[in-house]
Amino acid sequence: MSTETTPTTPTTPSPSTPGTAGDVVIDLHDAAFGYGERAVLTDATLTIRRGEIVAVVGPNGSGKSTLMKGILGLNDHVSGTVTLFGVPSQDLRDRARLGYVPQRHTLSTSVRATAEEIVSTGRLPRINWLGRLRATDRQIVARALDVVGLADRAATEVSTLSGGQQRRVLIARALAGQPDVLIMDEPTAGVDAANQHVLADVLDRLVERDVTMVIVTHELGALERLLTRIVVVDGGRIRFDGTPAEYTAARDDVHHDHDSHHHDIELDGHHDGLARGPLDTTRTDRRRP
Repeated sequence: MSTETTPTTPTTPSPSTPGTAGDVVIDLHDAAFGYGERAVLTDATLTIRRGEIVAVVGPNGSGKSTLMKGILGLNDHVSGTVTLFGVPSQDLRDRARLGYVPQRHTLSTSVRATAEEIVSTGRLPRINWLGRLRATDRQIVARALDVVGLADRAATEVSTLSGGQQRRVLIARALAGQPDVLIMDEPTAGVDAANQHVLADVLDRLVERDVTMVIVTHELGALERLLTRIVVVDGGRIRFDGTPAEYTAARDDVHHDHDSHHHDIELDGHHDGLARGPLDTTRTDRRRP
């Protein structure tokens, strides 16, 4: 895994270190995202490589959700370049390679479905045109539930689960699609401290499986120990991009107040495209920074 260079100033992100092209899964260069012709996030240059665990942090309205939605194709790409898995974003046919865990889940009391049924919907991009789950699909669903620690709740109605358990169901649903990259929007939001640590343990299991993750959050908390890089977004721009050690050294300067007239606009629609394989193999030789 490559090592990021120290930013030249606390408020200027360092360019990502060049590496093997085949390892790059997300590559942005001077990208701007927004709605219509109005850019909310501008001048975004960011490279994420296979196996990295990247936190995108910043205050509410900073532009971090706009960045995530831009990568997913949920808002407008205003300018610059966006390359996913080596091809221009607009040419990527298999959007399911990007797994998405939304912050705003819909697993309310009105949902009459079991955890297994919810997770099974993550297989939809991967099953045949008849829409029927095969034995292999059911095995993948079972493994996804096991990874998030809910194998014993497979037959439980999601409306009876706690908020933290419902969040884990959504992570399992994304994993069931076997994505190459897992993007999570505020996975610990609204979850108590105990369940935040449970979620961190779940993500640690994904780290062992070499899953590439982009975690959008306004605070690091229990997730910080898992990270290989931290990206700070504020005022509609990327202000910092570095290792956890670099972030710790620059934290006070990075988070000084920025004048900002940018505000994230949440989309009502969900992008539930999901896709290929972290559940089958486990790596124990993962290197941490």
